[in-house]
Amino acid sequence: MYSLLKKMETLLDKGQDFSLLFLRLILAYGFYSPAMNKWADIGAVATWFEQGLGIPFPLLNAYLAASTEMAGVVLLVLGLGVRFIALPMMVVMVVAITVVHLANGFSSGDNGFEIPLYYLLMLFTLAVYGGGKFGLDNFLKK
Repeated sequence: MYSLLKKMETLLDKGQDFSLLFLRLILAYGFYSPAMNKWADIGAVATWFEQGLGIPFPLLNAYLAASTEMAGVVLLVLGLGVRFIALPMMVVMVVAITVVHLANGFSSGDNGFEIPLYYLLMLFTLAVYGGGKFGLDNFLKK
């Protein structure tokens, strides 16, 4: 039984870089539409930030959120600066959770904080482990 578990562990260890790649790609996919929607009408986002959410410096924060999300999409796909971009993206998720989603509870069906929390945890994983060997970070290290 122990040897079977050891073989399974060895096999799963070989999948670590694939799991980090898949994490990067699914996060990039998840951030793409929100980023594009923000850039499509940044003025409306700033108005919503100010009037709907009470966020200070709404235009600046709209640009910061949209830029962080779009940079995240590009960098996560490329596997470049993964640990670096994960941190500001985590800040965006913390703000989204606390300002937009928390009052709606957990369930994503009720616009709760479920999905942003999952994104936050995935970004934390990338911040801790990096993007894996299937990315430009690993290529540039060599």
